[in-house]
Amino acid sequence: MIFSSYRFLIFLAVVFAGFRALNGLGDKRFAKIWLILSSFYFYAQGSLSFLPYFIFTVFFNFIIGSSLVKTKSKVKRRMLLSLGLLENLVLLGYFKYIDFFIENYNYIFSSNHDLLKIALPIGISFFTFHMIAYIVDCYRGETEEYSLINYLLFITFFPQLIVGPIIHHMEVVPQFESKESGLFNVKNISLGLFIFAIGCAKKVLIADPLTAFAQGFYDHVYSASIFEAHFSVLAYTFSYYFDLSGYADMAIGLGLFFNIHLPQNFNSPYKSRNFRDYWRRWHMSLSKFLSDYIFKRVFKRGDGAPKFYLAVMLTFIVSGFWHGAGWRFVFWGVLNGIFVCGAHFMSRRKWELPFYLAWFMTFIGIVVTRIIFVSSSLSEALYVMMKTIDFSVFSGWAKSAILMEGLSFVVSNAYVIFVLILSMAIAFFFKNTSQLQSNFEFNKRHAIVTGILITLSLFQMSNVADFLYFQF
Repeated sequence: MIFSSYRFLIFLAVVFAGFRALNGLGDKRFAKIWLILSSFYFYAQGSLSFLPYFIFTVFFNFIIGSSLVKTKSKVKRRMLLSLGLLENLVLLGYFKYIDFFIENYNYIFSSNHDLLKIALPIGISFFTFHMIAYIVDCYRGETEEYSLINYLLFITFFPQLIVGPIIHHMEVVPQFESKESGLFNVKNISLGLFIFAIGCAKKVLIADPLTAFAQGFYDHVYSASIFEAHFSVLAYTFSYYFDLSGYADMAIGLGLFFNIHLPQNFNSPYKSRNFRDYWRRWHMSLSKFLSDYIFKRVFKRGDGAPKFYLAVMLTFIVSGFWHGAGWRFVFWGVLNGIFVCGAHFMSRRKWELPFYLAWFMTFIGIVVTRIIFVSSSLSEALYVMMKTIDFSVFSGWAKSAILMEGLSFVVSNAYVIFVLILSMAIAFFFKNTSQLQSNFEFNKRHAIVTGILITLSLFQMSNVADFLYFQF
């Protein structure tokens, strides 16, 4: 059940109505329990077979966290933390990485063990990070013991359960206890609907057509033309941005329906002038988590440049492996790490490129890393890159035929090309959702924009596709 579907809208209406009715009873616990049960139901619609494991790991981590808060013995605390981390990593490793390990074992030892081909539970990479952060903070003494209800709502809150944003418990649990959480806040609901409409339009009007076109190219990548290669590479670059940021916008909007403010996850990343800036703007909640729980664990202030660059590389290797079980994801992480290290190196020496050259080189780097990310293998990624720069087809006697093929391609794919140009204009020149949110006013103009975006999106919901990050 994805946000941009008729079924979800019915679910949302029922959940919201129940939430408002139960808040009217004067005890917020009933409304919280309603949200928790609704969130478990929401999860079951997408991954019913994994629901028992999900329930187990959620309660197991609560027990570990509560025990860490109460236990004074350092030895017992280390044992509890190790047990909690082991449970999370084993569960994640089994469902997400077991076939990857079997493949590599078969390759190294020339064996022939069958792959298990286990279906990946949706959201496992995200809620695992939530629970790891919780128990680590309990171990460090950086959080108090939460009530079971607040803890369960933090983990299961359906707007962020499947694809984030990756939230920190300290960002939301205090909100559950605030007086505002139970109020009928018209401004929050109006703003939430506005942001949800933006995210929904990003998903169904922009991301879905671009994704369908790009996936068509990758279905016959070795026989595709140079025109298909160029447009498809750009289509995937922008479809991933609008798909993931669209989901984040919808999650933020949904949170506001319940007076919960979720963190922004994107800040015009394609306007970046270097990769350090890019990763401060792209999937910001993931970057913050990796910085807090990996980078800052490896690098301490005053450690020196070599340790700093090592910490950066390790952080991005983990990021790559978190995204997917495959060597291309590891290589993707390494390449991003190299680009970020390069940006830091230039900054420390106060080397600056001209504005537009810096932006262009950064964007080309983003496209290259996206090719690696979406390809089925490194060899396929290399082939696609070479295809995009193979201009030899325009030389010789076949030049006219190739140009006619290009014209035919543009005519037959005019709508997708229009959507691609529109997506580029929005990403490069328009205000982002965070800026639009800051300027929001409860007035007729915003109501009309919200209505138009919702109406256009509703017409496209009959054939909506899954979010791209569901596979992670």
